[in-house]
Amino acid sequence: MRRPTLLVLFGFLLLAQSPPRPRARELGLAPGVFPPGALNAITDVAGVRVGHVTLVEGDNVRTGVTAIVPPAGNLFQEKVPGAVFVGNAFGKLAGSTQVEELGTIETPILLTNTLSVGAAMEGAVAWTLAQPGNESVRSVNAVVGETNDGGLNDIRGMHVTRQHAMEAIRAAHSGPVEEGSVGAGTGTVCFGWKGGIGTSSRVGRGYTVGVLVQTNFGGYLTMGGARVEREAAAGGAGRGDGSCMIVVATDAPLAAHELKRLAARAVFGLARTGSSYSNGSGDYAIAFSTAHVPAMTGDALSPLFEMALEATEEAVYNSLLRATTVSSKWGRAEAIPVDVVKRALNSRPRQ
Repeated sequence: MRRPTLLVLFGFLLLAQSPPRPRARELGLAPGVFPPGALNAITDVAGVRVGHVTLVEGDNVRTGVTAIVPPAGNLFQEKVPGAVFVGNAFGKLAGSTQVEELGTIETPILLTNTLSVGAAMEGAVAWTLAQPGNESVRSVNAVVGETNDGGLNDIRGMHVTRQHAMEAIRAAHSGPVEEGSVGAGTGTVCFGWKGGIGTSSRVGRGYTVGVLVQTNFGGYLTMGGARVEREAAAGGAGRGDGSCMIVVATDAPLAAHELKRLAARAVFGLARTGSSYSNGSGDYAIAFSTAHVPAMTGDALSPLFEMALEATEEAVYNSLLRATTVSSKWGRAEAIPVDVVKRALNSRPRQ
């Protein structure tokens, strides 16, 4: 008999009863010079919403979908400027070629596992076709990214359905974003520890840059300049292939070619955390702007680039710190011990 599925909207995993784990700033980790927004999340960019569907079934399924929804009454009819930057293309980012060609995004951005990209695309297309005003639409470019959660999840079972993707979009909301082992981050592993969803933001020069990551990559973990993986060699391999999907939102008025430059800085930001950008790592960033006014150019972009670097770094830290231990018949990924992180941070040379 098939065991019932625990399907969690909004990313609240009912199995987790312990107090919430800390975010980076609660441990004194505050990368960079620009301050965060009020929520320190991608939803600090006005109108941006995030939704999760988390799938946990018996000892077999640990996966889900995360939706990032740009602000618009009808996103297909009111496309947002967008761009994609590819750090290493060992991955799948559906819809990227049209974004590259036209410089716009016309659906919510969905994240899921590698073998569920097709189902998520179906859900994004079905949701878009059902929006009032789209009755005559015959072509939809759904944007769907992925990382491989097969180390903890029955990925071959393809348990994510188009309905789950649509539910994640419908669940999208403003306000705080649930992080860690939720949505598309339910079964991911980062630096040998449990990875997941993380987010952060930066505010400066009158604009906001928000970042959301789905972390599932390897390397040598560095937090605030401290080598954490050496402090905690018993945790995981530390190295390894994997992937990271990054979504960058801003209210700064940027055209597509400038958004691509902003997206590049997000991928570069992974290096601050110790990413190895290995052969098997699919490292992608998708960036969009909510502004519809003449675009910024030149030196005015430099602060935005720094904000993207800082927010990406902190989002990765939040994905690790907020993640909870996940186990299944396929394996086990331990949450990074907070006391180990504290010791590593306390061992840093004083400035």
